[in-house]
Order: sequence, then structure tokens, then C-alpha cells
Amino acid sequence: MVTAAPGEELSLALALVNTQRVGDVDDLDDPLPWLHAHGLRVTSVADVTPLTDLRAAVRELLAALAEDRAPAATAVDAVNAAARADAAAPQLTWAAGPRREWRSTRPGSVDEAVAALARDAIDVAGGDLGRLVRPCEAHGCVRFYLREHARRRWCSTTCGDRVRAARHQQLVVERRTV
Repeated sequence: MVTAAPGEELSLALALVNTQRVGDVDDLDDPLPWLHAHGLRVTSVADVTPLTDLRAAVRELLAALAEDRAPAATAVDAVNAAARADAAAPQLTWAAGPRREWRSTRPGSVDEAVAALARDAIDVAGGDLGRLVRPCEAHGCVRFYLREHARRRWCSTTCGDRVRAARHQQLVVERRTV
């Protein structure tokens, strides 16, 4: 498994977008391990289309945030529809005191997972985290991250190392041609 990009621990939607990487690598080819690793207790996935459709819509939202433009209306509509895929209601639990939790009316369903991911995307896009969303600047990388440090340009040290190695190689080639 690939190292999480900065901010994935704060946003399931960001982690969802980053399940698709360069080439044919797609963590949603077998979605249950990814869903379980992110606390979404789906019991089975017969059709991965709702997840991949939501991922495409959220990718458009994050790209729009990073590029300071309006997203495609179809992406906004898709995220809003996905957020309504499962009804959730606040529930009171009382372990070490009162606590409000949102509980699904269809626990364990793909609809519950899709709705939770879409609601998180809405929270990111409409909240304070939205201004931190950036695409990785490494050539060929399609991941996003939350830029919490002004000097960060890449989603991982792997991407940063590739950029630095390519820059070094270019310098070596330039020196040889002089």
C-alpha cells in the first residue's frame, strides 16, 4: 500500500480520490480492504460503480478548489446525490458521558459508505480544509494532498525524491554537453 498523502487522515474523500494512481493502479479494484482500512464497515460490494463515480466527482471538486475555479455542475450534483444515498440521523450514545454520533439507517451497505464519503467531500469543499487542497506537482502523479506547509509541493517523499532525482539527472546531462 502507498503512503498516505498529507491530509488523508483528516478526509476520507481525499483518501478516496487518491485510490486511483498513475497507470492501472486502482485501490478500488478490490474495494473492501480499502473501505475497511478507512473505517467503512461495508459487508459486500457487488458493484463498485457508485464508488468510482463518486471518486471522479470528488476529484473534479478538489481540482476546482486547487485551481480556484468553479467545478462542473455535474460533479456538484453527483456529490450531493451521493450524500443523500443513505439517510443518517444523529443518535445519542452514553459511554463515558453523552456523545452525539451520526448513524446510518442501512449500516454495512455501500450506500452508507458512499454517503459518508460524499458528506466528507462536502465538508472539505465547503470548510477550512478546502483552501489547503493541492495537486501533487510531481510529473505523472495524480494524487491530491492538504498543503499545511508553504514549502510542500509533493504528496509524498517518494514523489519529492523522483523530482529531485530527475532534476539531478538533468544537471548531469547538461554538464556533459558543455
